[in-house]
Amino acid sequence: MNVNKSIIAIAVSTLGLAPLTQAIATEQALTIDFSNETVGAEPKSLVPVVGIWRIENEEGKKVLAVDGRQWKQGQSSAGVADKARALYGERYAEFLDRVQAYAYYPYTVATDVQDFRGGEISVRFKGLSGRIDQGAGILFNLQGNGDYLALRANCLENNLVLWKFEKGKRSAVSWVRNAPAASKQWHDLKLRVSPGPKVQGYLDGKLYLEYTLPVTVSGRIGLWSKADSYMHFSDYTVTSAD
Repeated sequence: MNVNKSIIAIAVSTLGLAPLTQAIATEQALTIDFSNETVGAEPKSLVPVVGIWRIENEEGKKVLAVDGRQWKQGQSSAGVADKARALYGERYAEFLDRVQAYAYYPYTVATDVQDFRGGEISVRFKGLSGRIDQGAGILFNLQGNGDYLALRANCLENNLVLWKFEKGKRSAVSWVRNAPAASKQWHDLKLRVSPGPKVQGYLDGKLYLEYTLPVTVSGRIGLWSKADSYMHFSDYTVTSAD
């Protein structure tokens, strides 16, 4: 078995076993604000699978950073095999196969949401640097085989895209132009999934994207980025439709 593949699968399994340590839960909402995390360390509330993710301090507030300045194609996060096993148990090998295929796209997985089927996911993001990309995305519908969907904004491209990652290949599901998100400023990205299943994408409170998927949404969720993006994230909130 390929070592990188094994590492990825383990990472997914670990998420399901982690305790609720950095989350503030209400009746149906879960907000991860990183206030109890350790600056300089990997987050505990979201498990890094691909790329370099760590807690940083911005103006006295702890935020989650994905640091693509050290990015190298094919680089999995540290201890990815153990993380994959924690997420998906003995099914981790297939998951790791996909992780290697998607190594160009850093992502991390929320530990306390094992099966998101509908509702809203929102996050604040800020693009700090990146010549190739400054991408910030909400990952959802992550399957045990590593396939997933991602709604992403980009500070360099000013568009909002719904991507599908399936069997090691990426393809655009829906693409909306003229969705500005300037660098060095905070922005709000929101995903809404309703029966149908209908997907809606919001940027800074404005609805830009609407698309009806051919399959039901059901899987893990997290955050996503791309290549050399150096981004900050905060206030990751999940509201279940259940």
